[in-house]
Amino acid sequence: MSTVIEKTGKTIEDAIQAAVAQLGVSLDELEIEVLEKPTKRLFGLFGETPAKIRATLKDPPVVVPPEPEPLPEPEQEIKSQSEIEPKPIVESAGEDQPEFEPILEPSPVEESEPFDREELIDAAEKFLREVFATIDLEVSIDVEDAGDDIKLNLNGKGLGILIGRRGQALDALQYITNLAVNRKREDDKVHFTLDVEDYRRRREVTLKKLAKSVAERAIKTRKEVRLEPMNRHERKIIHTVLQDNNRVETHSTGEEPYRYVIVTPVKRGRR
Repeated sequence: MSTVIEKTGKTIEDAIQAAVAQLGVSLDELEIEVLEKPTKRLFGLFGETPAKIRATLKDPPVVVPPEPEPLPEPEQEIKSQSEIEPKPIVESAGEDQPEFEPILEPSPVEESEPFDREELIDAAEKFLREVFATIDLEVSIDVEDAGDDIKLNLNGKGLGILIGRRGQALDALQYITNLAVNRKREDDKVHFTLDVEDYRRRREVTLKKLAKSVAERAIKTRKEVRLEPMNRHERKIIHTVLQDNNRVETHSTGEEPYRYVIVTPVKRGRR
């Protein structure tokens, strides 16, 4: 009867090594079945579930000795050798010649899987629902797929906690969502934009007014004006609003997440 044990470990390899050590055998003598893969909860912030495997000790194979074959007579042996003598094979290039597929030709099954956009959207929604369940929030998620950018609109009661001061909490949640979904992909990454009850649009209106006001201040005082740190999307709004204003220039400086925009008045004759 086969010996069967189940072991857990931080990784599948750790669980297998634990089974090998307990049974005192080599890995070749075991049949391994993976029951559970290690998974992280909430981007690794709330622990992880271990890997679990089932190891079965293989039964030793029964070796049956072959029956001795009678020695052939000398004449029969010579005849046998002549029968198995390889004969030249002449094959024509006609239609009767069997065709063989090249051994090295890749099979369609072995080709890499196509980029599954819907799978990444589902992964983002699943990640966010786990976050909301942890902080006991009931949130509905509406998806707007705009090609280069996928917008996830969050709706519900008491969602101000998801926005934070000037959108900092929302930006942080958006950042870890993109990181969690795209962390194992080098190509074909998808960028997700999170919004809570149209906050981004209202913030955009505020930033456009701020850009024009700051430009007027820079022109009036003839001094550069530094804005507060903003994310990439908000900095782009400032640059876009003022790009046609020939009396000021804008550029970003600093390191994320403290990168900010500087509005500088243009000296006469520079433009």
